[in-house]
Amino acid sequence: MTRTAKKLLIIGLVWPEPTSSAAGTRMIQLINLFLRKGYQITFASAASKSDFSYDFSDIGVTEQEIKLNDESFNAFLKTLNPSIVMFDRFMVEEQYGWRVQQECPDAIRILDTEDLHFLRNARQQSDKKQTEIDLFSDTAKRELAAILRCDLSLVISEVEMKILGETFRIDSALLYYLPFLENEITTNIVKNWIPYEDRADFVFIGNFLHEPNWNTVQVLKTKIWPALRKKLPGVNLNIYGSYATQKVLQLNNKNEKFFIRGRAVNAQQTIAQHRILLAPIQFGAGVKGKFIDAMQVGTPSVTTSIGAEAMRRPLDWNGFIEDDLDNFIEKAVLLYQDKAAWFLAQQNGIEIINERYSALKFSDDFISLVEKIDLPAHRRKNFIGQILNHHTAQSTKYMSLWIEEKNKK
Repeated sequence: MTRTAKKLLIIGLVWPEPTSSAAGTRMIQLINLFLRKGYQITFASAASKSDFSYDFSDIGVTEQEIKLNDESFNAFLKTLNPSIVMFDRFMVEEQYGWRVQQECPDAIRILDTEDLHFLRNARQQSDKKQTEIDLFSDTAKRELAAILRCDLSLVISEVEMKILGETFRIDSALLYYLPFLENEITTNIVKNWIPYEDRADFVFIGNFLHEPNWNTVQVLKTKIWPALRKKLPGVNLNIYGSYATQKVLQLNNKNEKFFIRGRAVNAQQTIAQHRILLAPIQFGAGVKGKFIDAMQVGTPSVTTSIGAEAMRRPLDWNGFIEDDLDNFIEKAVLLYQDKAAWFLAQQNGIEIINERYSALKFSDDFISLVEKIDLPAHRRKNFIGQILNHHTAQSTKYMSLWIEEKNKK
């Protein structure tokens, strides 16, 4: 059935910070997509704002502070009566999904996974313990339950689509591949890029609250840079990222030309000044926003299979993919010194953005699907989801109600 009331409620785990993380950028892209399609949008979160939280007032999005485990959220839902509710990551669906089901049963419930948390955690544990990857964790049970309870889940990586479909047998009707929604790179944009000769140094960038980024900096510091700087004396490695703690800052070493620069005011402008992005990522999931930013400003990169897994196929990478650290170092030297190889890598990045991440290729089809969902029929086919939404299976609901009552005393 086609819906006429175009009200979207987004419940955020945090207030988006597009200058701090790829997750923040992704959320703003989704919001802008729905705005262009004529939706009235309310963004709600129980988190505290920071100085870097996105200012929604400029784009006409209503902000709403909400409370965890509090019946005031139910009253807010009743008044707003949205036609679509989007949960920002599975933890938010656990906290608020049952209240949405109770107060707005006819609203489409969409889960934006950001990345599969259970996959990232499993890879992190595998890297830490040097064991085989075990996907069948308690986190996986929670995240998959949230996916099954929702009407549609947005997945940013085709690799993750495959894992959900083949390993866990999630019905494809519940999943939707929606990558980053980027502006295409035009010839005019390319003309304004900083040329090879005017760029210097290596760069890494990432939010330090994200464990894969902190791990990557440690790999750069201890395993990559000691050998790489000997091969390229006079070249610096500049590390940028928000929320750098003391353990990050203490890695700064002028004599080693290893610099912790802190938060980048503008990620793309910062990356554009440098010749190569280095990202020996050892574990993680989803799509890495740092590579999107690098390709958008013509900066080639050297990374690992995990770093590039969601982005390159079937196209060539905008640089090199190496899991062996010695090979990684050699390819970084080659890409830094060889202008022809550097330029070819830059062209590959243009193709990846324009072929795999152009907003024009995804936006209309996604909104059309959402607006044409026959919700009763759709939910009948997802009977496992109905079971999980049934009150006897909702431990999160009763834990929340218990906390709510406890808070009243």
